[in-house]
Amino acid sequence: MVSKIVLSMGMLRLLSGSIEILAAILILKAGQIEKALLVNSGLALVGPLILLMTTTIGVAGVAEKLSFSKMLWVLVGVSCIFIGILKK
Repeated sequence: MVSKIVLSMGMLRLLSGSIEILAAILILKAGQIEKALLVNSGLALVGPLILLMTTTIGVAGVAEKLSFSKMLWVLVGVSCIFIGILKK
């Protein structure tokens, strides 16, 4: 039996993948660079949001099993990922 947390994380990733496939179809149908870039920039917002939600669900699921120092390391790691994504 799959736990609710693992199911939630998997469903979010399926949603993310479906959005990526839909965006690829829209880019191919658009046929114009400007419209394709517009669709692609929308994906730049979706990806980090899905990452944040999935990570939050996962960390909440293991929070009771992790010590405070390990939880701090997880938060530092996630922060580094977002700094890398958002830094221009």
